[in-house]
Amino acid sequence: MSTFTGRFLKVNLSSGNSSIGEVTTADKNSFIGGRGLGINYLYNNLKPGIDALSPSNKLIFAAGVLGGSVAPGFSRWMVITKSPSTGTYMRSVCGGNFGAALKNEKYEYLVVEGKSSSASYILIDGKDVKVMDASDLWGLDTEKTQQRLQKIYGSKARIACIGPAGENLVLFSAIVHEQRTAARGGVGAVMGSKNLKAVVVLGKGSSLIPADKTSFFDIVKAHNHILKGHDRRKKLTRFGTTFMTTGMEKKGIFPVKNFQEGSLPGVERISGEALELFKTGDYGCYACTTRCGNIVKIGEGDFKGRVWEGPEYETIYAFGGEIYNTDPNLIFNANLLCDLLGLDTISTGATIGFAMELYEKGILTQNDVDGIDLSWGNGDSILTIIRKIAKKEGIGELLAQGTQKAAEAIGNDAFQYAMHTKGLELPGYEPRAAKAHGLGYAVSNIGGSHMYGYCRQEISGRPEPIDPLSDEGKGGVIALSQINKAIEEVLILCNFADTNVTDQLITDLLVAGTGNDDFRDPDYLNIVGERIVCLERCFNNREGFDRKNDYLPDRFLKEPLKNAGPATGEYYKKYDTLLDEYYAAAGYDKNGRPEKAVLKKLSLEKITSDL
Repeated sequence: MSTFTGRFLKVNLSSGNSSIGEVTTADKNSFIGGRGLGINYLYNNLKPGIDALSPSNKLIFAAGVLGGSVAPGFSRWMVITKSPSTGTYMRSVCGGNFGAALKNEKYEYLVVEGKSSSASYILIDGKDVKVMDASDLWGLDTEKTQQRLQKIYGSKARIACIGPAGENLVLFSAIVHEQRTAARGGVGAVMGSKNLKAVVVLGKGSSLIPADKTSFFDIVKAHNHILKGHDRRKKLTRFGTTFMTTGMEKKGIFPVKNFQEGSLPGVERISGEALELFKTGDYGCYACTTRCGNIVKIGEGDFKGRVWEGPEYETIYAFGGEIYNTDPNLIFNANLLCDLLGLDTISTGATIGFAMELYEKGILTQNDVDGIDLSWGNGDSILTIIRKIAKKEGIGELLAQGTQKAAEAIGNDAFQYAMHTKGLELPGYEPRAAKAHGLGYAVSNIGGSHMYGYCRQEISGRPEPIDPLSDEGKGGVIALSQINKAIEEVLILCNFADTNVTDQLITDLLVAGTGNDDFRDPDYLNIVGERIVCLERCFNNREGFDRKNDYLPDRFLKEPLKNAGPATGEYYKKYDTLLDEYYAAAGYDKNGRPEKAVLKKLSLEKITSDL
C-alpha cells in the first residue's frame, strides 16, 4: 500500500497505441513524484532543438505523489512540456478534480507523444485506453466540449481540453478543466499541435491507500481542524485572492499601464470587497478545505447573468491595472471569455496592454489594429481583441504570438515595451517594488512566472519580512524559494491551500503516504528540490539559454517607477549583483550554468557532457 503507484501511461497519437511504464526505484528516490518525475522524463526523452509544436514534443500530465488522497490541497496537477512561446522547459499547474482522477487510475503521469492524423481525444477507462475521434468536438469552446463529453460518459468524467485558441496554436493558449486552467507557456498550443482536443478520465479508479493509513488520516484530521479556524484560510475562502489587489496597489506593486506606473485611480471598484458583492458561492478542488474559488454572477456585458468562477488576483491585474480599467464587469467578461476560448488570462491581458502602449506611442496606428480604438481603459475593445487573438484574425494573428515574438515582428523599438522574461509575459507584481520577486521572474526556468519561486518575504512578509526595495542580499532568497517550491510540487501542493503547511507536515505526510522513511529527512528533500531546479536549468542550457536570458526588460533596469506610493522612483541599480548572488547560491557559473561540483552533489554527473 502506498500513495505512490510506480506507474505511468504513455499514449502515442501517431499510432494510436498505449503502454504502461514503471517508474524505476532510482527515479522515485531521486525525484519522488509530480514535477520531479516530469522533468526527469522530459529531459531524458526529448532531443534538444526540436520544434515545440512538432509531433516530437512530449506533453506530460502529472499528478502529485499524494494526489487523490484526502490530504487537502495536494491533488493539483500539472502539464510539463517544451514551451512554444519560450522555447524553454515549461510546467503549468491546474486544480479541480482531473489530477485526482488520473492518480486514482494508478498513474503518476501520462505522456502524450506523436500527432493524431485527425481531431482526437484520449479516453482512459481503467485498463482500457483508447484514442477516439473528436471531429464533432473540434471548434467547440471548453464549456461545450466538456458538456458534450459528460453527456456521453457521465458527470463524473474528468476532462482536460483545449478551446479554439489551442486548436489555432495561439502561443499562450491554455488547457482547461472545469473552469480551471493550466494556462502558462502555451501548453494548449502543444496539445492542439497534436490534434488532441481532450483527455477524458472516467474516474472509476479507487482512492490509493496510504502506507500508514492510521498515521496519515490522523495527520490530515489534525491539519483540517486547524484550517477550519485559521484566519488566512477564512480570508481565502471569503475572497479567494481578490483581497490582494488593494494591498499590492498600496505598496506600488500592482502594475498599471503595462508596468509604467504603480497606482490605479478607482482601484477600490475592483477590490476584494467590491467583487464580493457579485459572489454567489465557493468552489474547491478535490479534497480542499480552503475553497478559494469565487463563483460570481456577471452584472453587465456580453455575458450578463452568467455564473462563472473567478477572477483571481492575476486576472484582476491583467484586465484591470494592466489595461487601466476599473470596471469589474469587464474583468468578469474577459475572464469568462478567455476560459471558454482556452487562453491564459495573464498573457492575454499583458499582450493587450503591450499593444495599448504601442498604440499610445504611435508605433501601432488604428489602421494597424483593424480600426479598433486601443486607448487605455477602453473596455469596448477588449473582448473584440480577445476573440481576434483566439481566431488569429487581423491584429489577433500578430498578438497571438505573445509580446516577444510580436515585438520582433513589429520592429521600430517595440521590444522596449514587451514585458516578459524568456518570452513569458510577466504577472501582476511590479519588479521595481519587489526586487527579489522580480529577480525570480528573470531566473525562473519557465520565464516570467511568480509561482516558480514566489518571494513571500517581500509580498506578504512570511516567514519573515525583507525590504522589498533593496538591491542586494537577495540572490540566496530566490534560490531557496525555488527549491522550496520544487519540493512542494513533487506533491503539487496548492499555494492557496498551504495554510499551516510546515516542512514537518510535508515530511510526515510523505512518510505516512509512501512508507519511505528517507523522506523524513529535510536535507534529503532539499536535495531533491535542488536537483529538480538544476535539471530544469540544464534543460534550458541544452537549448541555448544562459546568462543573457536571465535579465528583466530594460524598463525595470533603467526607468524609475512612476506613481507607485512608497516605490515611486525605484529601479534596479545593482541588477548584476543580484544575479551573481543567485548564481553563487545555486552553484552556477557566471554564465548561469551549473558547476560540475553541483552536478556531482546532485547525482547529475551523467549530463555534464550535454552542457
